[in-house]
Amino acid sequence: MARLLSRLGRFSARHRVLFLVGWVVALALLAVVAISSMRFSDGSFDVPGTESSRAISTLDEEFPSADTDTKSLQLVVEAPEGQQITSPERSAELQSALERLRGTDHVSAVSDPLDPEQPYVSRDTTTALATISLTGVTDDNSEAVHADIVAVADDLRHDGFTAEVGGSIANPVPEILGPTEIVGAVLAFLVLFLTFGSLVAAGANMAGALVGVGVGILGVLGFSAITPIGSTTPILAVMLGLAVGIDYCLFVIARFRAELRSGRTVDDAIGRSIGTAGSSVVFAAATVIIALVGLTVVGIPFISEMGLAAAFAVFVAVLMTLTFLPVLLRTMGRRALPRKQRDPATTPQRTDDRIGFLDRWVRVVTKNRVLSIVGCVVLLGIVAAPVLSLRTTLDIPGGEDPESTQRAAYDLVADKFGAGAQNPLVVLVEREDGDLTEALPKVQRALERQEDVATVIPGAVSENGDWAMVTVLADSGPLSDRTTDLIQSIRADADETAGTHLLVTGGTAVALDSNEKLQSALVTYLIVVVGLSLLLLILMFRSLLVPLIATVGYLLSLGAGMGATIAIFQWGWLDPLISAPQGNPLLSLLPIILTGILFGLAMDYQVFLVSRIHEAHHRGLSAREAILDGFGRSAPVVVAAAAIMAAVFGGFALSPSSLVGSIALGLAVGVVADAFIVRMILVPATLALLGNAAWWVPRWLDRILPQLDTEGLSLDSEDDWSARSEPETARSQPGR
Repeated sequence: MARLLSRLGRFSARHRVLFLVGWVVALALLAVVAISSMRFSDGSFDVPGTESSRAISTLDEEFPSADTDTKSLQLVVEAPEGQQITSPERSAELQSALERLRGTDHVSAVSDPLDPEQPYVSRDTTTALATISLTGVTDDNSEAVHADIVAVADDLRHDGFTAEVGGSIANPVPEILGPTEIVGAVLAFLVLFLTFGSLVAAGANMAGALVGVGVGILGVLGFSAITPIGSTTPILAVMLGLAVGIDYCLFVIARFRAELRSGRTVDDAIGRSIGTAGSSVVFAAATVIIALVGLTVVGIPFISEMGLAAAFAVFVAVLMTLTFLPVLLRTMGRRALPRKQRDPATTPQRTDDRIGFLDRWVRVVTKNRVLSIVGCVVLLGIVAAPVLSLRTTLDIPGGEDPESTQRAAYDLVADKFGAGAQNPLVVLVEREDGDLTEALPKVQRALERQEDVATVIPGAVSENGDWAMVTVLADSGPLSDRTTDLIQSIRADADETAGTHLLVTGGTAVALDSNEKLQSALVTYLIVVVGLSLLLLILMFRSLLVPLIATVGYLLSLGAGMGATIAIFQWGWLDPLISAPQGNPLLSLLPIILTGILFGLAMDYQVFLVSRIHEAHHRGLSAREAILDGFGRSAPVVVAAAAIMAAVFGGFALSPSSLVGSIALGLAVGVVADAFIVRMILVPATLALLGNAAWWVPRWLDRILPQLDTEGLSLDSEDDWSARSEPETARSQPGR
C-alpha cells in the first residue's frame, strides 16, 4: 500500500496544475448545483417497521381527510385574570382576532373554539384553543407566515389576554457556518501555526481542509436535488469533514517536514509522506467511514442519511489528502519548514517535531504504568458517572426553547386542558371479524378502563368499514413513564375485544417505538462496526491486543463524552456558556450517533500514535524503546490534531440547536479524553506493561494476513541516503 500511495502522491505533485484545476472545477460545478437545487425535508421523523409507523400509513390510506401532513398551528388564548373567555365582551374580542386570522395569507381555515357544537374551552372557561389550518407554506415563506399569526397574538396580549401560538411550521435553511464555528476554525489555524512555526505550512493545511470540506458539503447539498435532506445533515457533514480534513493534512505535512529535515528532496519527501502517513490516514479514515456507514443498520432513514452524508465528507477529505495536498506540498517545497531549517542537509539528520516535555512524559508514564492505567480508568469513570441518569426523547414537547411562544402555548394547554391534551394517542381499530360498528363501543369502554386515561373521543369509521379511529387523551404528559405504560398496556390488550385488533400511534407512541428500535439496534451496530474496525486494525498492526486496547480506550472516552453531555445539556451545568436550551432530556438520536462518530475518531488517534510505535518496533527496537521513539515522534501531532478537533467541535457546541450542540460537545469532550488521557497515558502504559506480548499474533493468522506495508519499508528500496540531497541548482528552483 505504501508504494502505491507514494506513486499517487508523486504523480499528483508532478501534474499539480491538472489536479489543482480538477479540484477547483469540481468545487465550482458542485456549488452551482447545490445553490440552484438544494432542498430540505420538513423535519418529519419516520421509523419504518414499527407499530406506530404502520398505523400512520394506515391512517393516511383509510382516513385521507385526517391528512397527517397538513401544516397547522394553534392559538391558545386565556382571558384576563378573573374573567371568562366565554363572556360577551371577551368572546367578541376573540372572534375579531379569529376573523383577522382567516384573512391572513396562507390560512385556509380557523376553528371556532366557542362553537356550541364543537367547543374547545377549558373546564374553568378561562381559556380557548383555536386550530389554524395552513396551505401553501414553503421553506421560503414559513417564517413570515408564523410571524403574521404571532402578530395577531401580540394584539390580543395588548388587550389584556394571554395569547400564545403553539406548533411549528418553520423549516429554515440551516446556518452551516455561523460565528462560533468560524471562531473554532480560527483557533484551529492558530494551533497549526504554533505546531508548525510556519504560516505557509499552516495556511496550506487549512487550505487543503477547506477545499475538501467544500467539495464534501457541496456534494451533500447537491444530492438534496434528488431527495430532500434534514437540516442537521449538512451541519454534521461540515463538522466532521472540517475536523478530519485538518487532522489528515496535519499528519501528512508533519511527516513531510520530517522527511525534508532528514535530507530528502521535495519530491522524495512527498512520495514518502504520502506513502507512510497517507497509509495511516487511509486506515484511520476507513474506521471513521465504517462507523458512519454502519449507522444504516439502525434502519432509521434520518440517522442513515446523516451517517452517509458525513461518511461522504470524510471520504472526500481522504481523497483531498492523497491528491490535492501533494499539489500544495510541491508548491510549498522547503518553505514548509521554518526559515532556519530550509537549507537541505548534505547528510541525513534525524530532526523532527519532538517535544521534550512529551519525551519526559512518556518515560514517567511507562515507568509508573500500573498507576497510570488505574488513574485513567478512575478519572474517566468519574466523568462518565452522569450516564446513569441518562434520559432521552424523540423531541422536546413544546419545542426546545423554554422562552418561545411555542413552549408557552404548550404549557398553557397542559395546565388548562390536561397534560395529555396536546399529545393524543391515536388508536386504530381494525375489523377482523363481524360488524365494526357493533364492536367499537366495546373497544371504547375497554380503553376507558385503562389506567391513566383522561378521555376517549370516538372517531370516524373508514369508508370500507374495516377501520375506525379513536383518540385517547392521557392523564399524564408525553415524557411521563405513566404514558409509556399506558401505550404498552393498550398494545398488550390489542386483541381483547373479539373481532378487532388495535394499533397505537401518535407522537408519544412514535417516540417510544423509536427509542426501543434505537436501543435494540445499538448492540447490532456495535458488533458490526467494532468487528470490521478491529479487523482493519489487525491487518494494519498485525496484533490482536493492540486493537483490543484501542477499543477499551474508546469505551472510556465514550463514557466521558456522554457523561459531560448529560451534565451540561440535561442537568444544565455551564448554562451561561451554552446557546442551546438546557435542562431537557437528550434527544434519542444522540447516543448512537455519538457512539459511531467517536469510535471512528478514537481509532484515528490510535492509528496515528501506534503506527509510529509499530514502525519503530518493526525496525528492530525493543518494546520499550519503540514506545519511547514512536510516541516522541507522533505524540506532538496527535496533541495538535486533538486540539484542532476540540476547537472545531467546541465552536459547533455553541450552536442554538440542541442536537448539533449536544453532539458537538460530546465529541469535543470525547476527543479530549481520548487523545490526552487514553492515548497519552493509557495506551503507552498498557503497551509498556505488555511488552513484546502487545505485538503477538498467532502464526496461522500471521501467515494468512496480507502484507500491507503501512510502515513504508518497501519505500526504502526506492531511494538511498546518498541520493536524498538535492543538487545546488535544484535548490534555487521555485518550490524546492
